[in-house]
Amino acid sequence: MPDGTGDPLPQELSRRKTAAPQAPEKLSQSQQVQKLAQLLRTSQMALLFTGAGISTGSGIPDFRGPGGVWTRRQPVYYQDFMSSEAARIEHWDYKLEGHDAFRDAQPNAIHHAIVQLEHAGKLHAVITQNIDGLHTLAGTSRELLVELHGTNALVECQTCRWRGDPEPHFEFFRVHRRPPLCDCGGFLKPATISFGQNLDPKELDRATRAARAADLVIALGSTLSVYPAASFPLLAAARGAPYIIINRGATGHDDETAVSMRIEGEVGEIFPAAVQGALR
Repeated sequence: MPDGTGDPLPQELSRRKTAAPQAPEKLSQSQQVQKLAQLLRTSQMALLFTGAGISTGSGIPDFRGPGGVWTRRQPVYYQDFMSSEAARIEHWDYKLEGHDAFRDAQPNAIHHAIVQLEHAGKLHAVITQNIDGLHTLAGTSRELLVELHGTNALVECQTCRWRGDPEPHFEFFRVHRRPPLCDCGGFLKPATISFGQNLDPKELDRATRAARAADLVIALGSTLSVYPAASFPLLAAARGAPYIIINRGATGHDDETAVSMRIEGEVGEIFPAAVQGALR
């Protein structure tokens, strides 16, 4: 996904880097789940940071995983989309490739567990890198959801900023192989952030405020390698929130001293179990 703007949090993160390293606790996975459940039980302002790994169980492919789209295609940069008809065709063709999977996907146990935390009054915010719209479909409140990289659930005019249902525009492209236009004549584009396109400053501000207020931060299914998105869990940790990472495979924060606990394994098994333990 796009790099967007630079790291918005340098002051607090520079303070974090001076922290003394702590030896990690040696716990079994079941003990880690119990510990996470206890943290959730006492938390009232939990921040969840979610990545592609939480949606693979819903049939959404991981862009960077084996066979992912970025192993087969070169990304279309935003400036090229705006200046080149051929680039717009390429972008719509790439989006069409995954359109049916995104359209038909349903939330899984992770998304539903997050909604359970909200209903229990424990969820402060969800900051997601995902563009699949599954948090909304599961029932996460819009005011608690920060979609840093936008959403495939809408198309947006790059001139007048009108937003609407993508389905008729995908059908138009499928039939005519021409990029659709807005009624105003502007270029329509799925409402996701492209490479080279700045992140929405309002969403960045919402994410920053959420991270600064959190009393617990949990990263779910993210490689934590894309910035500035991956800065937000570190910001919460820099302000004293315990920082838990759950992922299958290495992440960019595994060696960070701010990480309180790293749980290796399937997010879809570990996180719902911890939530059930917390709310029992």
